[in-house]
Amino acid sequence: MTVHLIKLCVGVDDVRHLARLQGERLGDALRKGQSPVLKHVTRNIPKNTNQILDGGSIYWVIKGFIRVRQPIIGIEPVDRSDGRPACALVLNPNLVRTEIKSFRPFQGWRYLAVEVAPADAPPSTRSDADVPAEMAAELKALGLL
Repeated sequence: MTVHLIKLCVGVDDVRHLARLQGERLGDALRKGQSPVLKHVTRNIPKNTNQILDGGSIYWVIKGFIRVRQPIIGIEPVDRSDGRPACALVLNPNLVRTEIKSFRPFQGWRYLAVEVAPADAPPSTRSDADVPAEMAAELKALGLL
């Protein structure tokens, strides 16, 4: 049974900003002669790795709303620069926009059940335009999101 992860995307303004940052990371890896693999390093290793690797994604919360997900294609143990163990979530570089769903702040990552994960956005709404955070909050208050 598939399980997803959810994480706050701190310091990111919108989906385009996230795409730009991840593109820069891949470009830096290429310039350094490393393989261009997109990894997100986190302190804690998920216990449900088999379920996550069975079609799971990381859902990014940007400015209080889930807006996009990325398939997780690997989970690897890594060491931090200080020598402590950590976990690298290997991500598919394709960002898949989702229906916008509000989500309260939290620390670290959390498991996200398939039943409560927002659906992928219909192709007609998968443009580069982002709904500004203030507008999304107002639409949510009006019951339109």
